[in-house]
Amino acid sequence: MDAEQLVCPTCARAYPPSERFCESCGMPLVHSASADRSDIGQEASERRRTARKIKPQYAEGPLVQVARAGSQPEAEFIAGLLLEEGIPSVQRDLIGGYGPLAGARELLVPESAAQAAREALAWERPQPPRSGPLPDSG
Repeated sequence: MDAEQLVCPTCARAYPPSERFCESCGMPLVHSASADRSDIGQEASERRRTARKIKPQYAEGPLVQVARAGSQPEAEFIAGLLLEEGIPSVQRDLIGGYGPLAGARELLVPESAAQAAREALAWERPQPPRSGPLPDSG
């Protein structure tokens, strides 16, 4: 197997580097674990776990902004929420890379995932408890 080939983490079919998803099961493809590269290991297995969460229908189209975070930790939290819904995201630093933990960040997702991302991030304020007499329990 060529070191540049990608494999499906579910069914282990090999694909050329130009492919992104398995034709058989739709899973995102990952680099072969047998490749002789220095980044194989924990970092590669983390990328593999992340890739397995992404839904193929949410990985199409140009990137669009769906959220803005006040800091990198906040942006990573939002990205984690999106990933749990199968939505891949990218962070864009608004100050040109000069504030690793400080400063606002935009969160971008592929266009096919924009509506789902907005719905996943929508928050409704909880209703305050009603004041007044409690209903009789009879």
